[in-house]
Amino acid sequence: MTRNGSLQLLLLALLLLEVSPAVTKSQVVSFRSGKIALQGVLYKPDGSGPFPAVLYNHGSAPGMLSSEAFEAIGPVYAARGWVFFAPYRRGQGLSASAGPYISDEINAAAKTGGFRAAAATMVRLLETDHLDDQLAALAWLRMQKFVEANSIAVAGNSFGGIEAVLGAERFKYCAAIDAAGGAESWMLAPELQVLMARAVRNSNAPIFFFQAENDHDLSPSRTLSKIMRDAGKPFDLKIYPPFGKSPQDGHSFTWLGTSVWADDVFSFLTKYCRK
Repeated sequence: MTRNGSLQLLLLALLLLEVSPAVTKSQVVSFRSGKIALQGVLYKPDGSGPFPAVLYNHGSAPGMLSSEAFEAIGPVYAARGWVFFAPYRRGQGLSASAGPYISDEINAAAKTGGFRAAAATMVRLLETDHLDDQLAALAWLRMQKFVEANSIAVAGNSFGGIEAVLGAERFKYCAAIDAAGGAESWMLAPELQVLMARAVRNSNAPIFFFQAENDHDLSPSRTLSKIMRDAGKPFDLKIYPPFGKSPQDGHSFTWLGTSVWADDVFSFLTKYCRK
């Protein structure tokens, strides 16, 4: 290779370093929810802070599949100056050994008591054990010196979107982001509709609802945002164009579509969390 060729490669490498975003590494942390030990992943901006933070609730994906969502979303928050904390609730991911997997419990209820028993089990677990895990993660997050304790938002996708709504009823988060919460179970579980309707009516935080147009069901976002409007609660609703070709593709927009929804989400967070 000629000297000029080597120089060109060096300049190209420097250019790539300049335009490529820095890779943000996650950190595994441990915390307790009552008597059980749980783990989660943490992404932080550069510096010592304190920073605003978001507590992100994962969906119902088995095993470590939720890590795909965390890896897609966490660095986006960190790059915008936010701490991103994603706790694994009991039975999933890094907390798999802390309890049974929620989908296994729902399926077991279906086998013995039919569909109505499955729906009741889902609602019971989401508003008890899994909400307890969220609030335990919040307690841990609020104690960290690098976090602005009064500037913590909650977010989540799918089951995690349900958790975000339930958390906003129980704690005064500065804002909540519900990404397709209940999209796969809304019409099948009237108890869930009642639970989420009560939560948004009593919400202590403004809520931003968003989904892709081809998600499984848009009823949750549309119905819950209307309830908040009628109750005089601050909210925003955004239905984005179809993402991919299938309802499952549309559902995955909540973590794969960061380039589309990020500006809207951070505009909402800035409005309510950065006063």
